[in-house]
Amino acid sequence: MSEEIRKPSIDCARNGPYIVKRMDRLANSKGEALEAKKVMALCRCGGSANKPFCDGTHSKIGFSGERSSERPPTAEQLRYEGAGITVLDNRTVCAHAGACTDGLPAVFRLGTEPWIEPTGADAEAIAAAVRQCPSGALSYLLGGAAPADDGSAPAITVSKDGPYWVTGAELQDEATGQRPQFPERYALCRCGQSKNKPFCDGAHWSVEFRDEKN
Repeated sequence: MSEEIRKPSIDCARNGPYIVKRMDRLANSKGEALEAKKVMALCRCGGSANKPFCDGTHSKIGFSGERSSERPPTAEQLRYEGAGITVLDNRTVCAHAGACTDGLPAVFRLGTEPWIEPTGADAEAIAAAVRQCPSGALSYLLGGAAPADDGSAPAITVSKDGPYWVTGAELQDEATGQRPQFPERYALCRCGQSKNKPFCDGAHWSVEFRDEKN
């Protein structure tokens, strides 16, 4: 069996859960390990009473896994040219994790336009900050070339009241035909309200999605 076949995979069941195979690392937002099975169904409708696992609620509430955005699935990336580095930004898959604005505010400037100032730090610092983006919305070029895969271990992290942070797993969604731009890191919608399914578009903020009732 080839390495490609053994790689963890995520299939988006039509109007149903994420079917995850061969994923050994599943953790909550605190980094605590959750029970991972060779095949498991993770909720993506937002209604399961057994989050992050599916309990069949999607069929009761009429969940749709279709995209509802008029924007293209993978919008053209915005380019910000700096000294030796080009920062690329894809707004359609930004999950608003805040790693960039919190980590390097001189470059990623919340509430300012343009919000990226690629001359606000040296190329190494900017590249390091971009690599912290868990959704893959941010990427970079060094000398005009994309960096090699960072080799992140396959894992799924259930963020607090937000999406699944995924690294190193292949994604298949026959309903929308979407594929992650960077298979090594992307964010999957967990609240059920993203317009760019299966990817998170930050909708969990506006709908005030919560894992538990406060």
